[in-house]
Amino acid sequence: MAHVLGQNQYGKAENRIVRIYRDSTRHEIKDLNVSVSLQGEFEDVHLTGSNANCLPTDTTKNTVYAFAKEYGIESAEAFGITLARHFVDDTERGVVHSARIRIEEYAWDRIKTPDSSARFIGADEVGHSFVRTGQETRTCEIVYDGENVQVISGLKDLIVMNSTNSEFWGYIKDKYTTLQEAYDRILATQVTARWKYGFNGRDNEAQPNWNRSYNHVKRHMLEAFAETYSYSLQQTLHAMGTRVLNNRAEVDEVRLELPNKHHFLVDLEPFGLKNENEVYYAADRMYGLIEGTVHREGVVPVIPVA
Repeated sequence: MAHVLGQNQYGKAENRIVRIYRDSTRHEIKDLNVSVSLQGEFEDVHLTGSNANCLPTDTTKNTVYAFAKEYGIESAEAFGITLARHFVDDTERGVVHSARIRIEEYAWDRIKTPDSSARFIGADEVGHSFVRTGQETRTCEIVYDGENVQVISGLKDLIVMNSTNSEFWGYIKDKYTTLQEAYDRILATQVTARWKYGFNGRDNEAQPNWNRSYNHVKRHMLEAFAETYSYSLQQTLHAMGTRVLNNRAEVDEVRLELPNKHHFLVDLEPFGLKNENEVYYAADRMYGLIEGTVHREGVVPVIPVA
């Protein structure tokens, strides 16, 4: 029976890179985790062991670091587009047909100091001191096939909670159902969100302001979470995606993964106490996992299901 080589790709994963801008006493920092994956004419590498068409993964790693110096990192998306176009357009003999760049970005905040203890009189922050932000990780994925650029930005590990304005009742009940209906509950989740831009990079199309867009998308998701009186986490998911599409014209599709971080009321009656929605047990697992995509009418969704 004949065997056929199927889909294949290779690259260098998780290149950790920190780029410091030292143009003034107020330094800037970009902290990225960059993964490169290439597809192309790599049959001989697998079938015969010939490396004639193989760009070493070590070279892709070196390119990431060199480009951080040569081109800088204004945003993760712009940096990823520059890398992807290089690997496809500039690799010898055109053997690379498609490049996928996945990036995680870790945010840092400046450490603020009171005037009395600041090293510089009148300063309320030190320009070269940072603290890792304890909130979400920013993500993006860029795919370039020689003609079109596809940009999917996102975030993960953004933990949010509503302490009220959430209910869950009226659901299907069978002999295995033990869950009690809730008319005032905690709603908490750890948001993973991805959103696809309409930008395709053709005909010298101008790139969006990636950093501004990211901040606004995050803001609209958070506002929708806070302002939605929720009868289910599914309803909240739809409200978050819809709010983004209603306010950000550059975004065509939003996919959300929302684990329901359950909070269960603790039975305090054995201690002669009444628990009036005040004391909860926060369970880290198991958890309900709510997932869904919201996209513009006529748009074919492309963000993959996890």
